[in-house]
Amino acid sequence: MAETRDIICIGSVLWDIIGRSGAVMRVGSDVPGRITRLPGGVAMNIAMTLRRFAMRPVLLTAIGRDEEGDELVAAADRLGMVTGHVYRSEDLPTDRYMAVEGANGLIAAIADAHSLEAAGDKILRPLANGALGTAEAPFAGQIALDGNLTEDLLGEIADSPLFAAADLRVAPASPGKAERLLPLLACPRATLYVNLEEAGLLCQTRFDSAEAAASAMLARGAAEVLVTDGGRAAAHARASGVIVATPPQVLVTRVTGAGDTFMAAHIAAEARGEAPEAALETALRAAADYVSGDISG
Repeated sequence: MAETRDIICIGSVLWDIIGRSGAVMRVGSDVPGRITRLPGGVAMNIAMTLRRFAMRPVLLTAIGRDEEGDELVAAADRLGMVTGHVYRSEDLPTDRYMAVEGANGLIAAIADAHSLEAAGDKILRPLANGALGTAEAPFAGQIALDGNLTEDLLGEIADSPLFAAADLRVAPASPGKAERLLPLLACPRATLYVNLEEAGLLCQTRFDSAEAAASAMLARGAAEVLVTDGGRAAAHARASGVIVATPPQVLVTRVTGAGDTFMAAHIAAEARGEAPEAALETALRAAADYVSGDISG
């Protein structure tokens, strides 16, 4: 069996096509700005932040055997990720994500992750065939898992012997896909990272604060959960109690990928042995640096 890596990142790895403008935008706005294409997707965003914190991610995802896919794998290799276990499909195109951001935040976004969904459990084969683990000797390290997988597959993961020894760190891909995480809500090995809206969707209600949302998710069966609320206080809840911290106030220049940065920074902080209060502060500071543009991404 291959040596255990720092962390496995399972989920969406695609091209982010992001249009950003300094103008306030609304439906129908036509303004000057910049359009970029960068490696993205929830799993990829998490992996890129983990690399900044000296962790080496193993990517488990689906990438097409097309020109865009070759470029994406090459970019991941240059970033120091392990891509040898990626499922490369002959007949599925490489996924893409497109977003428009203005001075007033995210205006609209479309995630085309159909190839990842169509690949299904093929992306998990390295966890079963001995490359990274087997059902009898499952992978025992950290796994970052994103909600771009189908609800059926996420349900299988919650009960699968392949994940029985893993420290699962789980994030929804977006509020629109938050309810896909319901099968993992009560998984005793899972830590969930959600924003206030996503917490409300999972609990079928609305919350006024991250602390209230985190406490409610514990009551719904979650073992551990972190809830963010933009520039307002965030909360980390588990059986031992709830920790609350406020992020640094910064000028927001981008929002796509902020939650993924928060999650990865928190995972890395805990891996370094930081106490819960310090790890939450570290994650909030990393996310603030990201949205302010002080770090690349």
